[in-house]
Amino acid sequence: MSDTREMLTGAEIVLKALKDQGVEVIFGYPGGAVLPIYDALFQQNAIRHILVRHEQAAVHAAEGYARSTGKVGCVLVTSGPGATNAVTGLTDALMDSIPLVCLTGQVPTHLIGNDAFQECDTTGITRPCTKHNYLVKDVNNLARTVHEAFYVARTGRPGPVVIDLPKDVQFAIGPYIPPATVAHKTYRPRTDADMSVIDRAIDMLVAAERPVIYGGGGIINSGDEASALLTEFARLTNIPVTLTLMALGAIRPRTVSSSACSACTALTRPTS
Repeated sequence: MSDTREMLTGAEIVLKALKDQGVEVIFGYPGGAVLPIYDALFQQNAIRHILVRHEQAAVHAAEGYARSTGKVGCVLVTSGPGATNAVTGLTDALMDSIPLVCLTGQVPTHLIGNDAFQECDTTGITRPCTKHNYLVKDVNNLARTVHEAFYVARTGRPGPVVIDLPKDVQFAIGPYIPPATVAHKTYRPRTDADMSVIDRAIDMLVAAERPVIYGGGGIINSGDEASALLTEFARLTNIPVTLTLMALGAIRPRTVSSSACSACTALTRPTS
């Protein structure tokens, strides 16, 4: 059976993968190690590029975009100082659980580890300040890696992901793999609550003399339904609420019409 997959340059694969992931805006600052991607970027109109004046600003802008749209923010920076300038924004995104994919340029694969011009250990430097990172050394793995990065960034607890792209990989010809055929081999975020832990929390709240709800940014990240349920829970139990900076806006001013949850029922039942 012949392989009918589309063959593209690495830079074209990156752009096609971003488009298939729904990326409409990318924030970046050009440099020599990412010029093939910039050449491909300006040959199309589907993705808009926002030029910044510093790589840190690109990541912060992508954070704002992700917060306001609910989509994964996308960043494009060059190798060496371009990648290291992005570290502050990546750390901020990790702490605030903001989904980002940051594409960083890298020297050609045969020069990695040889102190080449504007070379740095991008994956090593960003490992503590990202949810995950990749160094792509084979163009055949490039499309799969980009799709995986978006999956990791947006699922479970959101966060930033770095893809380090050597320049020769951007020039190489390889197959494009659509996102529908890609599944991460090991990353399986847990999304179902542990009911035994919830039951213990309810018992502690029932036994507390002066309970206070301290809401965090996970409420906002979980969507409108989580904010509505928190608002209902607070009103039915009459427990005061305070919020972190990341959770501001989680308490809704309007009345929620959904039925009372089991936790609310447990906390409002009469005690003997």
